[in-house]
Amino acid sequence: MDNSPIFEKVSISKGYISSNIPEALRREKPCRLPEASEAQVARHYTKLSTLNFGVDSGMYPLGSCTMKYNYKILERLASLPEFLNLHPLQDEEDTQGILEIMYKLDQLLSELFGYSHFTLQPSAGAQGEHTGLLIIREYLKSIGDERDLVLIPDSAHGTNPASAIMAGFRIKKISSDKWGNVDVDKLKKVLEKEKVAAIMLTNPSTLGLFENNILKIAEMIHENGGLLYYDGANANALLGMARPGDMGFDVCHLNLHKTFGTPHGGGGPGAGPVGVSARLVPFLPKPMVEKEGDDYFLDTSNEKSIGMMHGFYGNVNVLVKAYIYILLHGRDGLELVCEKAVANANYLMEKLKDVINVPYDRVCMHEFVISAGKLKKETGVSALDIAKALIDRGYHPPTIYFPLIVSECLMIEPTETEDKESMDKFIDALTSIVKEASSNSEAIKATPVTTIVGRLDEVKAVKEPKLTFFS
Repeated sequence: MDNSPIFEKVSISKGYISSNIPEALRREKPCRLPEASEAQVARHYTKLSTLNFGVDSGMYPLGSCTMKYNYKILERLASLPEFLNLHPLQDEEDTQGILEIMYKLDQLLSELFGYSHFTLQPSAGAQGEHTGLLIIREYLKSIGDERDLVLIPDSAHGTNPASAIMAGFRIKKISSDKWGNVDVDKLKKVLEKEKVAAIMLTNPSTLGLFENNILKIAEMIHENGGLLYYDGANANALLGMARPGDMGFDVCHLNLHKTFGTPHGGGGPGAGPVGVSARLVPFLPKPMVEKEGDDYFLDTSNEKSIGMMHGFYGNVNVLVKAYIYILLHGRDGLELVCEKAVANANYLMEKLKDVINVPYDRVCMHEFVISAGKLKKETGVSALDIAKALIDRGYHPPTIYFPLIVSECLMIEPTETEDKESMDKFIDALTSIVKEASSNSEAIKATPVTTIVGRLDEVKAVKEPKLTFFS
């Protein structure tokens, strides 16, 4: 036996290792563990890895959620020991580098979107929404205004009404007109009767359409004494080209995973920074990173602040990736991201017009919606069936049944990271599904058939989830 120190208090007996564990606690027989060779284990986990579809596997046209390819250099740089070994309780003089990055990211986002300051604390878009609404609530309170109504378009993200209610507001739905815009006439009638605290808008909307009347809407809300909240879920379509702050939005949250290439999904950390106009800066969460001379520090002196929204300063490693993304592209590169995202979506939409119904026949932004309503009436094949059939053809399905105002809706976003070849193949796949729906609808309804698990009872899966391999 090796006489090195590690073996001094360890002896081999009865086929297993015993040590200083008391006799009464030792096993009489070896633990029954599964046995497998290294090759078997490697093959098992490699096979499992191929069963999970991700944006690295192929096109992921998930409308509204912007599943674009994430550059690996962002992960590599954010994984440098200089970032990973930081601790939030370190003294400020020892963390000047990361404080400088956070300070500059605030400046960059403020410049790009037209705001005085951004807080980087919120850990997701939904928390960003909640943060922005709390800021609006505290601002109104500070001027003695008790209005509590938030207007939300019928095409809004589902988190909008939830965030408003959580922040203590009442909500009221505003309908869209036939072109997919906010119905200005109906908005006017509401404003004649109600004192509105805020309106929550996504521009472009979840229909993928730019709000043509945004300047008029901003004027109407501000004249009523309310504020405009910008849901930045679709900021990919404005990046470097237009600024919500210039449109009249007082508050803006961003989803860094949608616009700035940080990972999306998988249960990992996110980031939803919130920007505000000058009059709302005093209400931002504290601490804020400030600069005095050449030194950066965390400022906690703000007495009007809504407080902290996240432990310490936020999900800093995610913020680092967004900062790198901005520096890698520069202003010209960010504009190109926007141009390609919009061009890709319009290319797909034009190619699909003759294949399936496009309910809003106008230039779209970074995404668009199609409707399987007519197809379902003629063949029985629904939006869900199309989504399942796309899985068999090697694609992650687009978002389905959202927005709710479009019958049998599929929302498609190719993102700027897809090329013409991949989009053409997607068009061919969707075209083949629609054709097969007319000739063999039952086959489409039976999909997917190439996956390890076939068509599931999705309602039952939600109500009776089975989360283990065992009964």
